[in-house]
Amino acid sequence: MSAPDNTGSENAPPDVWLTRQRLIAWSSVFLAVELVIFVLLVLQQTNIAFGIGKSSIDFLSFYAAGKLVLAGTPALAYDQAAHYIAQQQATAPGVPYVYFYYPPVFLLLCAGFATLPYGAAFLVFEVVTFVLFAAVLRRVLGESGRAWLIPVIAFPATFWNFGQGQNAFLTAALFGTFGLLLDRRPYAAGAALGALCFKPHLALLTPIALAASGRWRAFIAAGLMAILLVLLSVLLLGRETWEAYFAAMAGADATYTSGRINFAGFVSLFGGLRLMEIAVTPAYVIQAAATLACAAVVFLAWRRPLSGAQLQAALLSATLLAVPLVLLYDQMIAVLALAWLLRAAGPAGLHGWEKLVIVAAYPLTLMAPVLAIGLKAPIALVVDLALIALCLRRSFRPA
Repeated sequence: MSAPDNTGSENAPPDVWLTRQRLIAWSSVFLAVELVIFVLLVLQQTNIAFGIGKSSIDFLSFYAAGKLVLAGTPALAYDQAAHYIAQQQATAPGVPYVYFYYPPVFLLLCAGFATLPYGAAFLVFEVVTFVLFAAVLRRVLGESGRAWLIPVIAFPATFWNFGQGQNAFLTAALFGTFGLLLDRRPYAAGAALGALCFKPHLALLTPIALAASGRWRAFIAAGLMAILLVLLSVLLLGRETWEAYFAAMAGADATYTSGRINFAGFVSLFGGLRLMEIAVTPAYVIQAAATLACAAVVFLAWRRPLSGAQLQAALLSATLLAVPLVLLYDQMIAVLALAWLLRAAGPAGLHGWEKLVIVAAYPLTLMAPVLAIGLKAPIALVVDLALIALCLRRSFRPA
């Protein structure tokens, strides 16, 4: 993430050790390390080296679901047996199964990319959604040129998203569009937010924020866009597809609470508690308490006369703690929150300790899955808590 260069600013704090140029240089070295790791993982996953065996990525789940839509059987995307056959047909027999719990709205997008060969679909999906996210982030930061992209690409969430073929670039782009347009074009902002209905849990706190600040036009537009997309999916895919989705969702909780999806990949409070072997019920109770606290904080922040950047930073950082199902790649939301934090800091920039937190977040986030497995410690959650502290400090004690 590109940090403002404080040199020469009258309001700049005395600690200017992390200038824009130094952060870009440090990120370049970090990115080189990540690329080496990425290549090794690709060699392992494709079984070119190491001989570990077959593996899958999340995009395979999207692609197989899209193929079932194109075959005229969209409801089978929620039938694990049929969905698994489609995954094997797209890649190779015996690949590990990847779950699909997205609402039928997302099937519309999956079907479009499934018209391409698997490898091409993966590349197009990731590149297009990353370009959209980068364009939005550039507007948030107000940056020119291309050097600012290096810290963004180097942030581990980018690495995880590309590696899994996930959709976090798209979700972050929609969140960013919502924030950029909220005060100038509230209906368009609401429409961008409503498009997040393919991953609705990430928008958990936004209705509270909009209601607290009286932004009813955006609130209504978001609801109308979500309803429109749902109706479109019913029209194109049939009501039975939604019935199959709800039936599949009845078993989703068991998938996420049992560890079938490794808790080391979670960055939420609930995931961290389960990683530490806290039972499901108390983990949910603690998570619910944290969600209510985050909702209260967002409500209070959005009632205050703060800048749009401060409000967005508070909302996005609180979302990471409020939502029980947040995985490594979803920390693209953290990248966006940091961008709004930098914008809120203005010409004076960040204080030295704030910069230190951001710099430390890079290696900690990258090592989080390994440390989580070895130490049974939710390191990624610690990073999220530090980010929330930074953003909320700016919201309740403006610098």
